[in-house]
Amino acid sequence: MLNHIVLMGRLTRDPELRRTQSSIPVVSFTLAVDRDYSSRDSGERQTDFIDIVAWRNTAEFVSKYFAKGSMAVVSGRLQIRDWTDNNGNKRRSAEVVADNVYFGESKKSREGASGGSYSNSSYSYNDGGYSAPPIETTFEVEDDGELPF
Repeated sequence: MLNHIVLMGRLTRDPELRRTQSSIPVVSFTLAVDRDYSSRDSGERQTDFIDIVAWRNTAEFVSKYFAKGSMAVVSGRLQIRDWTDNNGNKRRSAEVVADNVYFGESKKSREGASGGSYSNSSYSYNDGGYSAPPIETTFEVEDDGELPF
């Protein structure tokens, strides 16, 4: 059976790093993910707010390099948890357990640079170590007001 999910969105708050009683790092954050389609009534895209949890080295990577507003790409699995609230009511929560977290934008974009160039380099950390794309792509964008097609 297959349980794999990939999401891209912005963090709604700074990641919250905690440690278990056995000192295992765990981070939780919420990702705001726009839907691909617009609402018929308002014409606006709706946003889903998805809870993410990451463990061990991935948790430390996220807490060190991501903050509120950062664009992130999360790859992992959907997990449903049953729990009981303080009033004794049974509850159910869905969250994504992240295996990999990637930068969703270049460092220039994160710093608010608005030049004529685009750079795409995404580095990530998973429990296997750092990974980087094999080729960094950089090109100049000419804005002469005409469409290229």
